[in-house]
Amino acid sequence: MNRTAVVMHGPFHVGVDREAIRPPEPGEVVVQAHRSAISAGTELLFYRGRVPPGQPLDAGLASLAGPTAYPLRYGYSAVGHVIGTGPDVSDRFLGRRVFCFHPHASHFAIKTTEIVPIPDDLNDRDALFFANMETAVTLLLDGRPAIGETLAILGQGIVGLLAAALLARHPLRGLFTVDPIPRRRRASLDMGAQAALDLTEIDDLRSRLASVTGGAMADLVFELSGDPSALNTAIELAGFGSRIVIGSWYGASSAAINFGGRFHRSRIRMIASQVSTLPADFTARWDRRRRGETAWEMIRLVRPSRLITHEMPVEHAAEAYGLLDRRPEEALQVVFAYTD
Repeated sequence: MNRTAVVMHGPFHVGVDREAIRPPEPGEVVVQAHRSAISAGTELLFYRGRVPPGQPLDAGLASLAGPTAYPLRYGYSAVGHVIGTGPDVSDRFLGRRVFCFHPHASHFAIKTTEIVPIPDDLNDRDALFFANMETAVTLLLDGRPAIGETLAILGQGIVGLLAAALLARHPLRGLFTVDPIPRRRRASLDMGAQAALDLTEIDDLRSRLASVTGGAMADLVFELSGDPSALNTAIELAGFGSRIVIGSWYGASSAAINFGGRFHRSRIRMIASQVSTLPADFTARWDRRRRGETAWEMIRLVRPSRLITHEMPVEHAAEAYGLLDRRPEEALQVVFAYTD
């Protein structure tokens, strides 16, 4: 049996290959994918060749444990159903709809411990956002927004939009977002942001923050733009004793950060947030299962499938990545559909 798989053969070179599906080993099932979602921020780093060579694709996921080297297969948001089982796996898995952290492919063998059953009351398109919703939940655990605080989010890609949707449900004093793309700003307002501004409007945002807080600026800033130079903007917007949560992964990119100005005397804290692990001081009460259940609950609240702007046959993978790379203003979430 063969499958269709998206393969990055080098920077800016994406192919759709036909290859054999390996049979399931003990403890594995075979999944037939219905759809998979492109994670634009991370996947464009690989597409553009901006990832440090030799680094594991994702050490936290068995399907992405290999080193970064072309040709490579990437992706971690697939939805499908189980069509086969390994020699020691119960038939009760057959037919089950599942979410999988797996590269884009029409079929694949995967450990039962790596699949996430999809609740019956959620459709496939909403379920595609499970991984990014887990990231958004983790961002809030790391940031710990408090009642009455004023927040700013830099970057309104999918993770930024999901974070905005969750934060809009908090009893905040103000929620402001920043993104250069008009379509994302409109989506941000739809998610519940108080105001969504362009990068050219930072002075206006600074004035609005000062107006809301009496000059104290933001209590909490999330940096989710993927641009390391945005950390300087985050520092500008952060108030005394505030927090900056960095959810972006910059790959091989770097930028000069201004730690010589008000950063030091303002006692600003920078917090790295990464979904592969939980914040250390939450682990007494939280585990991955609890976070996953919370992510499903948040998906029920937000219904993020409305953020899907393009659904393409997987055979159009090169077109999909080209769209995200060269015309990001046209797309929010791009999804591959599988028919075989």
